[in-house]
Amino acid sequence: MYRFLVVIEKADGNYSAYSPDLPGCVATGETHEAAEKNMHEAIEMHVKGLLEDKIPVPKPHAFAEYVAVG
Repeated sequence: MYRFLVVIEKADGNYSAYSPDLPGCVATGETHEAAEKNMHEAIEMHVKGLLEDKIPVPKPHAFAEYVAVG
């Protein structure tokens, strides 16, 4: 099982998603939920392609935290 950080951002009229650990693996969606679902599918396809091509799957190293100020 692989576990990757996914960043979802509100864009102009939709949402976009990416994983810092998987360059080039991106997805979009009309809603946050759609972008999350599409990104999950994109990651599955990306990892499957890496494995089929006998390319090592990157080890996850990215993490995120919220910082409260003021």
